[in-house]
Amino acid sequence: MLKNENNFEIKPKKKMNLFLKSLLILFISILIIVIAAVTTGYFYLKNKLGKIEYIDLKSSDITVNEGIDDSLSTYRNIALLGIDARADTFGTGNRSDCIMILSLNEKTKDVKIASVYRDTYLKIDGHGLDKVNHAYSYGGPKLALNTLNKNLDLNITEFVAINFDTVHTVVDSVNGVEMTLDSQEVKYINGYINALNKQFGTSSSNITTPGQYTLDGVQALAYSRIRYTDGGDYKRTERMRDVLMAVFNKAKSMGIGELNNLADTILPHVSTNISEKEIMSMIPKIASFNVIEDFGWPYETEGILKDRWYGVPVDLESNVSKLHEHLFNEVNYVPSDTVKNISKDIIKSTGYTK
Repeated sequence: MLKNENNFEIKPKKKMNLFLKSLLILFISILIIVIAAVTTGYFYLKNKLGKIEYIDLKSSDITVNEGIDDSLSTYRNIALLGIDARADTFGTGNRSDCIMILSLNEKTKDVKIASVYRDTYLKIDGHGLDKVNHAYSYGGPKLALNTLNKNLDLNITEFVAINFDTVHTVVDSVNGVEMTLDSQEVKYINGYINALNKQFGTSSSNITTPGQYTLDGVQALAYSRIRYTDGGDYKRTERMRDVLMAVFNKAKSMGIGELNNLADTILPHVSTNISEKEIMSMIPKIASFNVIEDFGWPYETEGILKDRWYGVPVDLESNVSKLHEHLFNEVNYVPSDTVKNISKDIIKSTGYTK
């Protein structure tokens, strides 16, 4: 049974409710619309992609457990990371508070998306057992990918990272979004609004009563960060999704000039090791991709309070086995010795076992 840090029981759903899926859809949709409308599409897109921060991280720099490359040879797995950065930087010191694995079956073009809960208790090289979202903070995208690969028997060598603070500029670019706030959300939102006003030098208003509002960028980002209501951090991810889907719906009715401005707002906040050439080659294929499923991982966890709250997979070995069946149709998958040993270490540390 999965519980959050406030001891609320959470039942993971197969509905994708994370910030990054919405932002990825928005990002791709803007590019497609702009390309279709501009006759010099190739050079226009190349100019836009030049705004992205490219990281020199090669596949040879990434650790993959023995035998995994062969078993997953027909799948392209990409990590999508939402970085909780308070400055416009993708370096170490920033946590990846949203983590998604986008798995493309290159034969069928089917896509499955697995969200890894940020508080999941996993092993990080050089840092022992810790929250998975801390891996990016300790060692950037390289350590984040290595951590996912070693703990989940994956072969991820590519990533796309997006700065959380993009939310407030994106929302302002579409003149705000409509959201309905309940009494619990009103209780907590103003603390976030005040902190963000101080951070950005803005003067967004506080919200004092429940109801429907047109939230400006700071208010929307504050709303997205609320985590202490019923549902805790899992409810927070729903708010992120709601905000970005509201932006997406507005973007669909924008003109080319407005979309151009929105692309200019988003792209400088994106970091990746996928080359410009590779992105260009992927765009014509996007229409053939079919997202058939999305879900949260781990499937079974228990909360534990040590120096802080952690979500402990119970146990890691069985959760990884089920993940491979879910993502790659590997029935009765037997995890690697690396995963089995990490699973034993987690059980030893927490006492939680099946």
